[in-house]
Amino acid sequence: MRTALLQSSGRPGSVVENLKVLDEAAGRAAAAGAGLVAAPEMFLTGYAIGDDIARLAEPADGDWADAIAEIATRHGVAVAYGYPEREGETVYNSAQLISADGTRLANYRKTHLFGCFERDHFTPGEQPVVQADLNGLRIGLMICYDVEFPENVRAHALAGTDLLVVPTAQMHPFQFVAESVVPVRAFENQMYVAYVNRVGPEGEFEFVGLSTLAGPDGIARTRAGRGEELVLADTDPDFLAASREANPYLKDRRPGLYGSLV
Repeated sequence: MRTALLQSSGRPGSVVENLKVLDEAAGRAAAAGAGLVAAPEMFLTGYAIGDDIARLAEPADGDWADAIAEIATRHGVAVAYGYPEREGETVYNSAQLISADGTRLANYRKTHLFGCFERDHFTPGEQPVVQADLNGLRIGLMICYDVEFPENVRAHALAGTDLLVVPTAQMHPFQFVAESVVPVRAFENQMYVAYVNRVGPEGEFEFVGLSTLAGPDGIARTRAGRGEELVLADTDPDFLAASREANPYLKDRRPGLYGSLV
């Protein structure tokens, strides 16, 4: 399946404008043969928007989800995107996957919140592995800081995730995560990892771009630069199966030795 990564911070604070950006990107992705387009963390509203996070947060099945389902259906491409999710008085930093026919397939709430900004505005999720089947692949969802915890990604590997989609708001000076950590996570867990970042200045942050899709051999299939960009790469189930057969990491685990980790 060809996957498109929309590296963009959109227009922080304007859901309407961000839907337009996503619509245009979905059209380009579909024209290039993509089955999935992924947008960054908090793409729908913007990340560094302060109290507007709570004001703009809406349920997973709200009006914006309906608008994105319409975009997905019109272009015939699945969409994964980050947004602030409201459940009652609680707000989560969430990512949702909607299929090309407009079906809501999976919704994930970020489990590891980064820094005071996120802890002040969000409640952490409690479900580490969220998956859905799409175009013959098992898709897992995770958000930014979550991928820096090896236990999190290993849980996805053990649950059979083929492509881990990670909407991200990766900021300076942590670009080594995109450059080094993500390909290692893909290799050590024998999966594809699509890490799709925001870019440029926003509030107190400077997002570094460098969105990448890494394969189970630890090699980046595509990598964006430091500007707004749509990059594409293929995930190959046959290559993934052969790589898993050749790589013994998961088979050679000794879980009985790891009790002290928890």
